[in-house]
Amino acid sequence: MVPEFAQQLLSESPFYQGTMVLIVSLLLSRIAPLPRNFQPIVWFGYLARELASKVNKPNRAASQQIIAGTLAAILLILPFWLIIYFLLQLAAFPWFFEFVILYTCLNDDNFKQVAAEVRQSLNSADKERARSLLTPWLYRDTKQLSSVGISKATIEKLVTSPVYGTVATIVFFGIGGAPLVLACRMIKKLELCWPPINPKFNHFGKPVYWLSASLFLVPSWLWNFSLAIQGGPKTVLMLFNPLPNKGASYNCLNTCAIAASTLHIELGGPMKFNNQRVDAPRLVYGPKPDSHSISTAIKLASTGYTIWLSFIVLVPILWASLRYMQT
Repeated sequence: MVPEFAQQLLSESPFYQGTMVLIVSLLLSRIAPLPRNFQPIVWFGYLARELASKVNKPNRAASQQIIAGTLAAILLILPFWLIIYFLLQLAAFPWFFEFVILYTCLNDDNFKQVAAEVRQSLNSADKERARSLLTPWLYRDTKQLSSVGISKATIEKLVTSPVYGTVATIVFFGIGGAPLVLACRMIKKLELCWPPINPKFNHFGKPVYWLSASLFLVPSWLWNFSLAIQGGPKTVLMLFNPLPNKGASYNCLNTCAIAASTLHIELGGPMKFNNQRVDAPRLVYGPKPDSHSISTAIKLASTGYTIWLSFIVLVPILWASLRYMQT
């Protein structure tokens, strides 16, 4: 029985190898993340903003801006993705390059550490340091954020980044491997760099926004479920009654609403882009957040992360157990 079982395990070694690559990537991105200035996805974001500054002309017709945004996205994504895809096909040890890609795409998973530093800064009434910590992570104005605004922005980033980080990496890696993870992560990065809620990218960022909304529909719902089960039945029911996204284009609205309901706080509200105020829905499920709310949000996101990591660890164990029972 045992030799036959071992032979079955060897025949399914790509499955276990891929699971191991995924688990190590998830753990290492949390324990030993790359410094932000050395992250390729961050460099990709710099390139996206530079290209947008050249080709995005808000004074042009909406149709022209949409075409420009579409072509800019193709120009940025396609060449880099094809190069990396062919490198994967030619590599003698593709698992190593898969690990590098996944580790790179999980770069925002270490925001938990930044959130903890922001909380400490607020506790010591050092709002300037808190704002400076948030600035590299947000694509909105942070210079005039109040303590409440800093808390809201920190919590919103904390509870939304796993959608395109942990959960999307697990889902897309299972469907199409590392190339699909990379393509979707690049699309999400463009959405974050060109958010249509920003008046400057109102039309230019719409093509990427709608594509990203479609791609991340399932990962978003799955992560929302991870948060909702921590908030009780009323919060779980919110999964089946999503908020209408009227006015400003804001993909993470429902995730923020579920997090606000679970934490019993207020999130959302107006934002500023280039000193221009933009109205966004207020998600009022309790009092305005403070530094203590950041602590509870860190616990909320960490519990969701633990749920997903446990799932990834249990799947190969259960599969191997079933195979053993069959033999």
